[in-house]
Amino acid sequence: MKVNVLLTGRGNNTLKDKNVLDVLGKPVMYYPANACAKAKSTQNLYCSSDDDKILSVAESLGYIKIKRPPELALPTSQHIDCILHGLKFMENRNDLPDILVVALANNVTVKSDWVDDCVNMMANDMSVTSVIPVYQDNDHHPLRAKKIDSNGMVQMFENVNGPVSTNRQDLEPCYFVSHNIWVLNTKYVLSGKRGQAPWSFMGDKILPYIIDESLDIHQKVDLTVAKEWIEKNYID
Repeated sequence: MKVNVLLTGRGNNTLKDKNVLDVLGKPVMYYPANACAKAKSTQNLYCSSDDDKILSVAESLGYIKIKRPPELALPTSQHIDCILHGLKFMENRNDLPDILVVALANNVTVKSDWVDDCVNMMANDMSVTSVIPVYQDNDHHPLRAKKIDSNGMVQMFENVNGPVSTNRQDLEPCYFVSHNIWVLNTKYVLSGKRGQAPWSFMGDKILPYIIDESLDIHQKVDLTVAKEWIEKNYID
């Protein structure tokens, strides 16, 4: 069973150079990259980016560089395009994996054990299309979501039949997809079949791996929270 890592990150971001900003003496991307590299289940390591700074850091951590074309690194680019480009690169090296661990360079909340657990969950049942870390957050439950209509009035985001409790603990548990690692079935991704929106490449047979929290770095304040998480949880 071959398991490869594809670390992904763009240089064109709202927070400039966010993937290589310093957190506790190391760039942000070091933490997901190192966790995936130290996982017992992973083999070959690749990094896809349009940015030479990101690729340089990745190379120093043992990752093979994949220079992403500019048209696949736009703010409007879809992750599936980067994933397919990366898999094609691996295929050309005769290194196409059975399982692909996609790691996002701007999320420090990754542990090697999580990577191994997710990979093992898929390896035990290769009919599964993906294994995805998720976290519960009833504060942002879809039944609480609103939108502003064409008349400038606040409305329910989706039509709801019947009353809805104002207490979050009364609502059905709501989970969000973490943007730290995604463990994908390569055969499914390359089949052209697609499943649940918006990350349709994850398919429809998705196993959850429940974690407590997840943090994407999008603004400077996130760096402080990332530092706190690393100091509390990260094992180098």
